[in-house]
Amino acid sequence: MPHRTQQSANKSLSFRFNTMIVAIIGVAVVVGILIGVSVSTVANSSPDNVASSTYIDSSAPDADVCVQYGASAIVTDARIFVTLNPFRVYVSQPRMQPGCVLRTSDWSILQQKNLVTSQQVSTCKNNLNTFAYTGKLENSPQISCVYPNDAAGNLFAPQASPATKTQ
Repeated sequence: MPHRTQQSANKSLSFRFNTMIVAIIGVAVVVGILIGVSVSTVANSSPDNVASSTYIDSSAPDADVCVQYGASAIVTDARIFVTLNPFRVYVSQPRMQPGCVLRTSDWSILQQKNLVTSQQVSTCKNNLNTFAYTGKLENSPQISCVYPNDAAGNLFAPQASPATKTQ
């Protein structure tokens, strides 16, 4: 009989040991998941990593006006120099900044603040363009008449296969 008691003690000790290993592995997995989630959250909240439209919307000049009357945008300013002899193309370092593109129906906000003239509005409207700007409306923003170029398409959106496109 003493032999059986020792076997049961060994089984009990083995069971406790296995349970402890499983618990340690479980805790390690949970801690790993928590660390991974926190690292990815911190990585995406940096201003160097513009990964969401919410961040772009909040960074736009006059964010509330921009969201109400148009759409926030990432503006890329670069200068291109072309020499003819020899033929070469040079591009300056691009400058990225937040901006806003207004809907054509909401240009009056620029006119009310005397930021565009009736001649500028007429010229922009005749070419089926719209206005976009960088900088705060109160602080002499840089306003441009911009053309909506949909020819390139959105390559991030799922593309329909050629067989399913309708003409």
